[in-house]
Amino acid sequence: MTYSIIGTGNVGLTLAGIFSRAGIDVAIANTRGPATIEPLIASLGQSVTAATLDAALEAHVIFFAVPFLNFKDVAATRSDWTGKIVIDVTNAAFLPLDVQERELQGRLSSEVNADRVPGANLVKAFNQLPMKGLVAPVAIPDGRRVVFVSSDDEASSALVAKLVSDLGYAPIELGKIAEGGRLIQARNALIFQNLIKVG
Repeated sequence: MTYSIIGTGNVGLTLAGIFSRAGIDVAIANTRGPATIEPLIASLGQSVTAATLDAALEAHVIFFAVPFLNFKDVAATRSDWTGKIVIDVTNAAFLPLDVQERELQGRLSSEVNADRVPGANLVKAFNQLPMKGLVAPVAIPDGRRVVFVSSDDEASSALVAKLVSDLGYAPIELGKIAEGGRLIQARNALIFQNLIKVG
């Protein structure tokens, strides 16, 4: 299984650091090319490599670590995403209301994004906390921070849940996006819930 991160802002680089600490290989890309990425990841070790966008999109599991409004731009680079698992870490609910209405038309952001990557299995995860909170030290012995996972595809949800565990977190699967995914869309019940699982 291969992994990549699209986006080198705060979210993308924080995710890259999480992979680095776990010793799991990941490629990271942006639209400007590897030369702009290499200085940003120099301290993260050999498990994190800079890649072209085309190369990163060959991974089995792809994190879209871009703003919600840029998700469609990355998605448009391919017409067929069959066989890919796309992890949606975006949140559209903090956008101005008129932008939300135009982009979402009453739907959940991950439902809209799923349509933008036809053939892929979309999983919503790593979005319920700000990145600073996601990587904050856990003071409880043997404690692991919870990461919520939601997908309409059970196998993809299970695979991402295992990745969450391998990265040092405690996954909680919430079921389908229309149900559990709604809970981790911004302004809903599980956003900003900084839960720690012990044992």
